[in-house]
Parts: sequence; C-alpha cells; structure tokens
Amino acid sequence: MLLVYRYRVKSLTGLLNKQARAVNFVWNYCNDRQKDALRFGRRWHTGFDLNKLTTGSSKELGLHAGTINAVCEQYAKSRSAKKRPFLRYRGKRSLAWVPLKGRDLKREGDAFRFASNTFRVFNSRELPDGKIKDGTNFSRDSRGNWFLNIVIDVAQSAPEARQPLKGVGIDLGLKSFAALSTGEVIDNPRHFRQLEDQLGRAQRARKKRQATKIHARVVSARRDFQHKLSNRLVREFDYIAVGNVSASKLARTSMAKSVSDASWSSFRSMLAYKALRHGAWYEEVNESFSSQVCSSCGALPDSRPRGIADLGIRQWVCSGCGVSHDRDTNAALNILARHGHVPPVEGIPSI
Repeated sequence: MLLVYRYRVKSLTGLLNKQARAVNFVWNYCNDRQKDALRFGRRWHTGFDLNKLTTGSSKELGLHAGTINAVCEQYAKSRSAKKRPFLRYRGKRSLAWVPLKGRDLKREGDAFRFASNTFRVFNSRELPDGKIKDGTNFSRDSRGNWFLNIVIDVAQSAPEARQPLKGVGIDLGLKSFAALSTGEVIDNPRHFRQLEDQLGRAQRARKKRQATKIHARVVSARRDFQHKLSNRLVREFDYIAVGNVSASKLARTSMAKSVSDASWSSFRSMLAYKALRHGAWYEEVNESFSSQVCSSCGALPDSRPRGIADLGIRQWVCSGCGVSHDRDTNAALNILARHGHVPPVEGIPSI
C-alpha cells in the first residue's frame, strides 16, 4: 500500500530555495524545447527525450541528476494529462518544488540524507518500514515553510471489506455542512467566513504576510474538521453514500464563496480513501430530485419544494402520504436508497 508521510523541514531551507529556482529553470527549458518541436512540426518530446537533452547539466545547475530526471518526467506526464501542447512557465509565484527519486533519499535517524546533505525534520510521526518510491519531493507552502513528502510502499494488505450492515446517506449543503440519513445535522463551521473581516483588513493594509497566515489558518482548520468528520463516519458506518453535487458548477454562481469554503470535493476524497483503508464501502450517487422525492412513499408530490426558487423551504409535507419531511434529511434518505447495497425506494431510479 502506498502512503504519503509529510514532515516539516527545519534545516538547509536556503539550499532548497536555491534548488527550487534551478528546478524552475529545468521546467522552463523543457517547455521551450516543446515549443520548438511544435514550431518545426517535430515529434513531441517524451520524458526520455527531455532526459537526454538535459544530460550533463547536474553540476552546472547544482541539482542532483535524479532531480533533473524527475522534473523532465513530470513535465511530460503533466502535459500528457492536461492534453495541452505546452504548459505554463514556472516563476516566482509558483510554489517551490524539488522532486527526487525515491532511491536517492536515505534515512539517517530522525533526519534524511539526500545528495550529500542531511535534512533535519520535525519528526511528527514515525516513518514505517518500507521502500521509498518515486514521487517523493520537497515542497514549500505559501508561508515559506519547506516540507518533505515521502511516498512509501508499506507492506500492509488491504483490509477485508466489511459486511454492509449499517449505512448512511449524506446530503452535502451550505447552511449545514451535511445532513445524515440518521437525522443528524452537522453544522457548517464556515472557517473562511469567521476570518473574512480580519483578512479584509490585512489585505486593505497591504499586509501580505499577515494575509497569507490567515489563509493558512483557514486551510488548516478546514482540513482538521474534515479529517475528524471523515474518520468518524468510516468507523461508524459500513457503507457511505454521498450525493454528487457539483462544486465546480455552483462555484460559478453567487454562492461561489460559500461553496469554496465548504470544500465538498476534498471531503469526498477523504471519505473515499479512508473507506478503502478501513474496509468500508463508499459510493457517489446521482442526487437529482433527492430533495423533491418523498423518501417514505417514493412519489413526486405536488407539495414538494421545487428547484432553486424554493430553497428557502426547509420543511414540507408530502401530499401523497402525509409524512412531514426535513428537506435535507429527506434528501439524505433518498441518497442512501440509491446506494448500490440497498434496494431503492419504489419510484427512485437506482444509480
């Protein structure tokens, strides 16, 4: 199983800053060679081609040869993945990054040795035994702190899938972060909104460093909240169904700030990989009409709330069976019913 361990680097950060500039130079060189290939109608460069073009530049650039190879290979992969003829140039505004080959990083007690240099780190958690893989890198955040991200192959078999006995449907929202099919409503902490005024004052005063710290506090608090919530859910429930609400589409509306603050996509990603690690089932299902279908009788009654115009209606009564519904809890129940491990309610299509 591949895991990533992240450690804060506390030594030789000046060296990493220098190497990051050299990495940007290599990346931009690859971009220039790709543009040359386009201009003259030649075959597009692969990672192997770019490695040949940069052979022998290690000493002059002050970079380990494995780092130069990793940059070239990553450039070719990124260009292919984005399906673009060339990529953006890396400059001062790009977050610094120094990739390396896994075989070139060696453990040395609580420190790590790379390219004849010993990097001391804050040993926040013990690194398990295993082979360090390619993809390992140094990276710098917006506050200037350097981190060592280690991709390690741990000899750990995947857990057996649990029997799907206890499940939950999750309806993601903005007023409340999530409504569960159990009836529990999880409040939206609105981390950005809490510090919005403080951030605005710092930006108007042009205090860039203070504004960057506030942004980092928001990200850290949001990540902590989502980690704790996702851990609780995958431990309590054997299978989890989440609505596939599109954050990217809603981010183009007047709700963009609230959608970005909720960060649904990162939460679903956490649920997905943690469910896999704990042997739970995870699925994203189509949530179309989930707030309008009666979870009791499966009908689309005339009394249902309709679309964006009726977003203010939080409680409604089904004109078909007379059951009173909380809008979000009803949606969560319908999402659970569309999950592959439970037969859907009559009238609700299985996705």
